[in-house]
Amino acid sequence: VQLQASGGGLVQAGGSLRLSCAASGYIFSNYDMGWFRQAPGKEREFVADIRWSGTSTYVADSVKGRFTISRDNAKRSVFLQMNSLKPEDTAVYYCARKAYLSKTSDYGVGSYDNWGQGTQVTVSS
Repeated sequence: VQLQASGGGLVQAGGSLRLSCAASGYIFSNYDMGWFRQAPGKEREFVADIRWSGTSTYVADSVKGRFTISRDNAKRSVFLQMNSLKPEDTAVYYCARKAYLSKTSDYGVGSYDNWGQGTQVTVSS
């Protein structure tokens, strides 16, 4: 299993970025996918999740209304569109595959069994 995240960068507050995660080594369309982030000195936190079919998504309250998760099963990719970025969104962002037997409604770090290398997002004020 390989997950390759990309699209991070430096952006001013109020700006937008679109993160991508390319998956390989498994049947992508069989698994839910998620995005997490980790700021310096803080624990990794859940950002967004999308069901295997793409028909249902869930996002953390801290990003609701600003971030949107989507996927393209034909391209084996998951995306995170981030709008109205704030300095507090600065973090390394990780894509992750949800473990097959994890509960749909469980968004803890332990429910995801494979992780990408992360991509840095820096929002300047």
